Amino acid sequence: QVQLVESGGGLVQAGGSLRLSCAASGGTFSSRAMGWFRQAPGKEREFVAAITLSGVSTYYADSVKGRFTISRDNAKNALYLEMNRLKPEDTAVYYCAAGDKWASRFSDEYHYWGQGTQVTVSS
Repeated sequence: QVQLVESGGGLVQAGGSLRLSCAASGGTFSSRAMGWFRQAPGKEREFVAAITLSGVSTYYADSVKGRFTISRDNAKNALYLEMNRLKPEDTAVYYCAAGDKWASRFSDEYHYWGQGTQVTVSS
């Protein structure tokens, strides 16, 4: 069983930056691909970014590519999402997720989820 706890969300003005963190425990973090998803009110959860086991390869939704950076520190069992040039449409609850060996953009392929952290971007 893997436990995931997100932090770092908050209120930020459009154009600003936030760094989200996800602390993992209770499992083999370095043996799992990880991802970030987000969910806005009234909308389905959507893929944001994913990262492979080693952290060498990353994948992004088109809506965030070039603005967000996913990274991991396997020594610290930590996942990060650096968000730059934030837009009001980035407002959502952001979730980190743990999968298996393959990085994926599909939420059904992730087995463990954090509680989420709210990101609100004001215009």
